[in-house]
Order: sequence, then C-alpha cells, then structure tokens
Amino acid sequence: MVNDIREVLLTKEEIEKLVKDLGARITEDYKGKNLFLITVLKGASVFMADLMRAIDLPCEIEFMVLSSYGSGTTSTGSVKIVKDIDLPLEGKDVLVVEDILDTGYTLDFLFNLLKKRNPNSVEICTLLDKPERRKVQVAAKYIGREIPDEFVVGYGLDYDEKYRNMPFIGILKPEVYSN
Repeated sequence: MVNDIREVLLTKEEIEKLVKDLGARITEDYKGKNLFLITVLKGASVFMADLMRAIDLPCEIEFMVLSSYGSGTTSTGSVKIVKDIDLPLEGKDVLVVEDILDTGYTLDFLFNLLKKRNPNSVEICTLLDKPERRKVQVAAKYIGREIPDEFVVGYGLDYDEKYRNMPFIGILKPEVYSN
C-alpha cells in the first residue's frame, strides 16, 4: 500500500494534533448544549472515533451512509441516502463530522436535510478541506486542514475501498487510479 503513495500529506502525529485541537474547540463551543455527532460512513468513521474521544462533553453519536462517488475518484453530484439516522434531532445541537469537504455536494445535501428535522443547530466539522474543488458553497465551522487538489487516502479515506487503514494521509499516485 505504501508504495502507492506519492507523498505523505499528514503524518499520524499531525493528524493527532489536529484532532486534539478540534476537540478542544468543540468542547469549549458546546458547553451546556445537547451535542449530537453525526458522521457519514465509511470514510469519516476513523476521524469520528478519535474526535469524540477528544471532546470532553457528553454527546450522542449517529451514523449515516450517503453515496456520491461510487467506486470512482470524482463525485457524481447526485447524493443518495443509503442508511439514515435512527434517532430524532429535535432539541439537539448537531455537529456533522466529515473526513473531507470536496465538491460540497454531499455536505450541502446533508446539511439541508438535517436542518429540516428541527434541531437546535447544525454545524459541520471536517478534517480536510479542498476548496479548489468546491462546486457548492458549504461553510464548515471547524476545519482541521486545508489541502491541495490531490487525491488523498488513509485515515479512513479510500480509493475503491482500499487504503483506509493507513495511519497517515497520503497523496495517491495517479497511475494507481487512472488504470
């Protein structure tokens, strides 16, 4: 797997620091609130697990499965719900936890869907932000790191369901996904 990586973008240690810093900010901002974390499987599950441990507050968690990529490297722009959440959102302060904000299609769809379910608030936390690829304007309140327009894998991010288990985030060599 490592031989398929052109460059390490974020080391394990850099990721840990980003997650710790995000957790501290979220802890401060959500004191006295009814924090409810929602993440999109599968990619963001690794980030969600680490982030919720970095938040020093009671919180609930829930998972959704959305699809806009299939097995390719670019978003189709059409988002579909594969698995919805099971719990109601009324009275909750929802924080969507996502691995990467790319085109914005998925997060825009999810943000608008969740707002219709009458929570107290909805905000977005993303580990990575790739603004060069944005097609839909989405405002994330918490951003770990802005990254260049490169295809990245590791720490939950995949290409064709592979590379999720790498402890760092790396840029995948183009010849791996162009074949």
